[in-house]
Amino acid sequence: MPATRFTASSSGLLQWSGHKVRCALGRSGITAVDLKREGDGASPAGVWPMRQLFWRADRLARPETALPVTALIPEAGWCDDPADPFYNRPVILPYPASHEKLWREDGLYDLIVELGYNDAPVEKGKGSAIFLHLAREEYAPTEGCVACALPDLLALLRDAKPGDELEIEG
Repeated sequence: MPATRFTASSSGLLQWSGHKVRCALGRSGITAVDLKREGDGASPAGVWPMRQLFWRADRLARPETALPVTALIPEAGWCDDPADPFYNRPVILPYPASHEKLWREDGLYDLIVELGYNDAPVEKGKGSAIFLHLAREEYAPTEGCVACALPDLLALLRDAKPGDELEIEG
């Protein structure tokens, strides 16, 4: 079965296979990969493999998806320190370098699709933790990720399989 391409556009729409849903993107908009920097708040333009799903088993039933699925633990983190050897990689907290906590109280990371941005190979300072996750109220901008509502993300996950990609286009 051929790969599905899920497309998030600067117009705030996420589309795939007859679906069109609202999404939020980075607070700084969409940027070219060669201009992307850690902490710039921009979503990187390009086509990114959907690596795996992380989910909060204490809050949601395991979503229906063919993607690899990992239950989050309270100590789950993601390194965002370009000087650290585990930059743009999952880490276990507490962790000495700068990191993002994946076990969040606000629910935004109850579902996280890891996107294959800056991971093969990792380039220091080019941006980390680019995910597809749940949107804030009113679809407030993200720090560079793509975010959508829970029902929409669950529908996407039902259609997603290994080899599928998320395209971020300006």
